Amino acid sequence: MRVFKGIDQYDRSEETCLTTGTFDGVHVGHRKIIQMLNDIAGREGRRSVMLTFHPHPRKVLFPDDHGLELLTTMEEKLELLEAAGLDDVIIHPFSKDFSRFNAVEYVRDLLVNGLRMRHMVIGYDHHFGRNREGDIHQLRDMAPLYDFKVTEISAQDIDDVNVSSTKIRTALQEGEVATANTYLGYKYSFRGNVVRGKNRGKDLGFPTANVEILDDTKLIPKNGVYAVDAHLNGVAYRGMMNIGHNPTFEKEGARSIEVNLFDFDRDIYGMQVKVELLKYLRSEKRYTDVSALKAQMEIDKQDAQVG
Repeated sequence: MRVFKGIDQYDRSEETCLTTGTFDGVHVGHRKIIQMLNDIAGREGRRSVMLTFHPHPRKVLFPDDHGLELLTTMEEKLELLEAAGLDDVIIHPFSKDFSRFNAVEYVRDLLVNGLRMRHMVIGYDHHFGRNREGDIHQLRDMAPLYDFKVTEISAQDIDDVNVSSTKIRTALQEGEVATANTYLGYKYSFRGNVVRGKNRGKDLGFPTANVEILDDTKLIPKNGVYAVDAHLNGVAYRGMMNIGHNPTFEKEGARSIEVNLFDFDRDIYGMQVKVELLKYLRSEKRYTDVSALKAQMEIDKQDAQVG
């Protein structure tokens, strides 16, 4: 899969079949759309192309109140899109100036002339151009004028995509890992750097890697204890993770992510780790003393090793 940093950087040597959108999570619904795009591109002998944007439009249009909690970073999204079989992805810089293109300029100048689009696969409720003025009806009107076809993704398929995106976020916020992973079609994960903490885990006999998330818009699941697989340098290690405020030690501690890797004794400070969620074990709670917490962690370890 080829990746281009902008419409003006695209290799225009071949005609394209194109879709556009955020595709956050690249979940099972999204992959259904991508498969449709790939099938059409294959039949027509054209390249399957996705146009997406960075930064996220809401960060540009609502910088003080974008409220983003994304399922995938751009790096994660690109890995998933490549696995889905796309030929090309264009990551166009989103800006306020870009948002001012009207619907005709967007389709004619950017998609048709800029990307040699000859077929567009898009949802019935997709809007584009300045003030979201363009829609599927305008696309159908423009198609014969600018020599491209339009395949509309049905309301049912769009509903499936929207519902599953919403369900994934809600499930993760409620600790329903199995539901989230089912809709994603893979294990939800996040990446971060291992940083120094307060060494409490080591004193308890459960040394932990404190993980500092790389992207502040990445959705972090509900506070609590999880069974996880942690990937270091391409090797997976089973472990358990606590997300929360360490109430046994602090009344109002900062939220932290701490991962204990089983049967592991190496210095990994400064390394990047990928954490995959397997299951939610329990909520975070305050224990009366350290011995009670340690006893519970022994139980958590046994639970995390099952399955």
